[in-house]
Amino acid sequence: VQLQASGGGLVQTGGSLRLSCAASGRIIRIDDMGWYRQAPGKQRELVASISSGGSTNYADSVKERFTISRDNAKNTVYLQMNSLKPEDTAVYTCNANSLSMLPGGEMVAAIDWGQGTQVTVET
Repeated sequence: VQLQASGGGLVQTGGSLRLSCAASGRIIRIDDMGWYRQAPGKQRELVASISSGGSTNYADSVKERFTISRDNAKNTVYLQMNSLKPEDTAVYTCNANSLSMLPGGEMVAAIDWGQGTQVTVET
């Protein structure tokens, strides 16, 4: 399964961005999907996650500012980021717990990662 992320960019403090991450491939099912971020000199952290049923989980630092959602028909997860702060500056990466089918017919479960998209929030 391949994950393609988009939507990062440069924004002023207080601005908004929307990230998207679309999964493609021989997908049977996608369970949890999530967004992580890593700022320079810091460890990667979970920003938000969402189950296939829509249950969500957020890092305390983004609660009430960020909203994660998904479109199961499109195998896509979104991250709406509002009231952005300079400390939100990081590379944001999506991931997905997938079940897919290999060309030989076998099923494989995997944790897939996207390529990362830069979000920069200026003061």
